Amino acid sequence: MIQTPDPEPIARLLAIMARLRDPEHGGPWDRRQTFATIAPYTIEEAHEVADAIERGDLEALRGELGDLLFQVLYHARIAEEAGAFDFYDVVRAITDKLIHRHPQVLGGSPRGRAAPGPGAWEGHKIRERRARDAGPDADPSLLADIGRALPALMRALKLQKRTARVGLDWPGVEPVLEKLEEEVGELRAALDPNEAPERVAEELGDVLFTCVNLARHAGVDPEAALRGANTRFERRFRYIESRLREQGRVPEQAPPEELDALWREAKAEETGATTTGEPGDR
Repeated sequence: MIQTPDPEPIARLLAIMARLRDPEHGGPWDRRQTFATIAPYTIEEAHEVADAIERGDLEALRGELGDLLFQVLYHARIAEEAGAFDFYDVVRAITDKLIHRHPQVLGGSPRGRAAPGPGAWEGHKIRERRARDAGPDADPSLLADIGRALPALMRALKLQKRTARVGLDWPGVEPVLEKLEEEVGELRAALDPNEAPERVAEELGDVLFTCVNLARHAGVDPEAALRGANTRFERRFRYIESRLREQGRVPEQAPPEELDALWREAKAEETGATTTGEPGDR
């Protein structure tokens, strides 16, 4: 049985937000903020939530979720001051959306009713999008609501998923690998000193976009994959620093060959592999 939550903590939080934004008694920094100035903090807090999940740190996750909730309250308060909507409108909107998208669970349907198919959620989203974009000035594109402020890897994934629904997609992993090899070849050609620097950026972008496509077909979240690579890189570099520190040195004092050997050593410690291999094998 679902218990009714205590509304008092939310009421206190809303009161704190209102006080911070009070024109006379609020904080100077808080009063100056707008949707645009707060948006980067919202993105940052969402990434910190993902980081806490990645590290499996539930205590940190509790704090980071609170920070993210505070961002929601901030945007809702600014909207309320503009007469657009308030926090409770946000709550009502997501409540109505969830009920609409889960009628078999939340809509009072009989318990024995069949569960929706795999595409039911996306089907609801498409119908909602079409209803929302039915106005004369609406952007009719299938890609209209994919935010440009999203991290590039995330936006690439959303663009690809959206167009795949209408058939613009590769049939499997192998064709994507072939496309990746083709794009790498074009990048090699663009690196010719006689080519314009803009072409290098363009071809490198195509390589990255194709890597996202490869991740999607392989069932891998590219954002999570890159976060994992960042974590491994940091861990291995810290290993190098630690080993050199034992000798009273820092990385700047070690030749590239030694750094590379220590890198392979760090990797071998993680994987249980040997340290043999060509220099530069990372």
